[in-house]
Amino acid sequence: MEYIRHLWDQGVAVHVVERDDLAPRKQQLGIPEAMWSRHTARIGPYIAEGHVPVEDLVRLRAERPSALGIALPGMPLGSPGMGGIRTEPLTIYLIAPDGAAHPWMRW
Repeated sequence: MEYIRHLWDQGVAVHVVERDDLAPRKQQLGIPEAMWSRHTARIGPYIAEGHVPVEDLVRLRAERPSALGIALPGMPLGSPGMGGIRTEPLTIYLIAPDGAAHPWMRW
């Protein structure tokens, strides 16, 4: 819930649907398993997987790449809503329509 609170604090409208098992939904959306995290969101036509910074969500909507979406895999310390101290830059990945993930930006 801390990531959702982070989004709310940044002025992002969030509709929460809690599920016990997100794996089938992630597979249905085409998110590569290596990119999975705790949170999966729809942002217009895109997917945002993980504790993605709001700035990256804004950039995704502005640039409108040909992609399924973006991901910050795992639950890295220091990412939005995770707490802890980030000890190195985090990589946000762009997920291509074919499911391939490529580094998109560092945060």
